[in-house]
Amino acid sequence: TILTFLNLVALFVSPDIDALCACKVLQALFHCDQVQYTLVPVAGWQDLGTAFMEHKDLYINCSNVDLLETLQPEEDSVFFICDTHRPVDVVNVYNDTQIKLLIKQDDDLGVPSYDDIFRDDEEDEEEGDDSGNESDGSAEPSGKRRRYDEDALERRIERQRARREWEARRSAALVMFELAWVMSKDTKDMLWWSVIGVTDQWVHDKIPHMKYVTDIATLQRHVSRHNHRNEDEENSLSIDCMRITFEYDLRLVLYQHWSLYESICNSCYTSCSFKLWSINGQKKLQEFLADMGLPLKQVRQKFNSMDMAIKENLREVIEESANKFSMKDIRVQTFAVHFGFKNRFLASDVVHAAAALLENVEKDETPADNFIKALDCLSRSNLERLHLGIDLAKRKLKAIQQTVASCICTNLILSQGPFLYCHLLEGTPDVKLFSKPLALTLLCKYLLKAFVCSTRNKRCKILPLIMAAPLDVEKGTVIVLGIPPESETSDKKNFFGRAFEKAAESTSSRTLHDHFDTSVIELKMEDRGKFLDALITLLS
Repeated sequence: TILTFLNLVALFVSPDIDALCACKVLQALFHCDQVQYTLVPVAGWQDLGTAFMEHKDLYINCSNVDLLETLQPEEDSVFFICDTHRPVDVVNVYNDTQIKLLIKQDDDLGVPSYDDIFRDDEEDEEEGDDSGNESDGSAEPSGKRRRYDEDALERRIERQRARREWEARRSAALVMFELAWVMSKDTKDMLWWSVIGVTDQWVHDKIPHMKYVTDIATLQRHVSRHNHRNEDEENSLSIDCMRITFEYDLRLVLYQHWSLYESICNSCYTSCSFKLWSINGQKKLQEFLADMGLPLKQVRQKFNSMDMAIKENLREVIEESANKFSMKDIRVQTFAVHFGFKNRFLASDVVHAAAALLENVEKDETPADNFIKALDCLSRSNLERLHLGIDLAKRKLKAIQQTVASCICTNLILSQGPFLYCHLLEGTPDVKLFSKPLALTLLCKYLLKAFVCSTRNKRCKILPLIMAAPLDVEKGTVIVLGIPPESETSDKKNFFGRAFEKAAESTSSRTLHDHFDTSVIELKMEDRGKFLDALITLLS
C-alpha cells in the first residue's frame, strides 16, 4: 500500500520475498520519475503503527484490516494498497477517497455488495431531535450518508471466515510489473523481480499449483516479448548482459550451486519420495543413483566441477530414472537468469537465498539490516551477496531436513482430532532458526509432506498441521503456525487465522496477533494446553 502526503512517499514493506520484489519494481519506477521516498521495513502491525506515527506517509503491504480505523491518518493522506492477502477489508474496498487498491480488474475480492453492508442514515436523522438540522460548522455532503449495517456485515463476514479465512492471490511483484508495463516503463530487471515474486508464492506454498502455472504462462509472454525486443541490440552478448529464459527444470533445490547428492537429500520432493529418514529410504536413494549410471565421485562433487558430458543431458537422465521410482513430476516450469557468461540462477535459487538473508540468525544483526541485505541480493550488481545467501540457504535446508527426520523418527507429530500438532522443544538443534515465519513455514510444509508419505492412517493424510517453536525463552513465548492439508489440488486457503483468534478469546490465552499473515501468532507457553483444547473444540 502506498500513502502519499504533501507529495512525499514512504514505502512500508513486509518481510517476505514477494514484497521485497514488489518494492524493487516500485523503487525503479520512482527512480525513473525522480520521486523521493522513505523505505521502512515493518515486521507486523505494531511496527506499522509506530512507523506511521513517525512518517505519516507510507507504502504498506497489508489490506486485511481497516487502515483508516487502525492508523487514524490525516484527511489529506492517501493510501495505495498492493497486497496478495485475501480477504481485503470491506472498508478498504469501498472507500474511494483515501484508499486506492492496486489490483487487476478481473480480481474477485469476494466481498459483499455495497448495498448489503451499508445502509442509509436517513431514518436515524428523522428520529433524532431538531438540533440535527443546526449547522455546527462541519458541513457534510448533501447526498445520502451511508453507515455500516453492522449486523448484516458481521453475519456475512462470519460465514466467510467460518469457511476459510486467508489465502494469497496475485503476486504483488507481478501486479507492480504489469503496472510498469502499462506505463511503458518495464525493464528486464523488473520482469526478473516479478518472476522471483511468483516463485516465492510457489516455494512457500501460498498458491495452488494451477495458479502458479497460470502466472508462469503470463510471465512467459512477457519474457518472449523482452527477448524479441532485445534480439538486435549490440549488447545482447556483452559480458554484463542479462538474459531470462523459460526452463522446464528439476525440482532439486540449489542443485547448480551444490552437489547433486546434497540437493537430492535436502529437497522436499525427493527426500519425501524416497523417505530418506529411514534405512530403506537410503537404500532406495543408492538404487536411484545406480540407475542413473552416474559415478558417485561425480554426484558428490560440486555441480560446477562435474564433467561437461554428464551435465549436458543430466536433466533427461534424472527424469528417466525418476519415472521408474514414481517421481513423474520431478521437472517443473520455471525461469532462469543469465548474468554474462558465468552466472546462472534459477528463480527458486534466488528465493531461497533472499529468505535466508532476510531471516539470518547466525549474526546479531537487526531485522532492518537483514532486510536491506535481502533486498540488495536481488540486484545483479550484488552477486557476491546473492552467493552468500545461497550458502546460508544450504545450511537452512540441511537444518530443515535433519529436523524433519528427527520429528518423524521420534513420533513428535501428534493427531489432535481435527488437526496434526508438533511442538519443537527448547534445545532442539537449530531451533533458533525456526523462530522465523518463513523458515517455520518451509519446515511445516516439508514435515507435513513427509508425514503424509510415511503414515498409514488415511485420515491423517487430509489433516492440516499446527506447529509451535520456541520464540523467546526469557518471556516464555512460542511462535505458532498453521498450514492447510497437504494436497497438490488444494486451494491453499488457510482458515487458522480466525480459529486462533476465537481460541484465544474463549480461553483468555495470552497471544499476540501481530503478523500480517494471520495464521502466525505468538503464544505464552503456559497457555499452550488450554489454547490447543479450545482449538480442538472449535474445529471438531
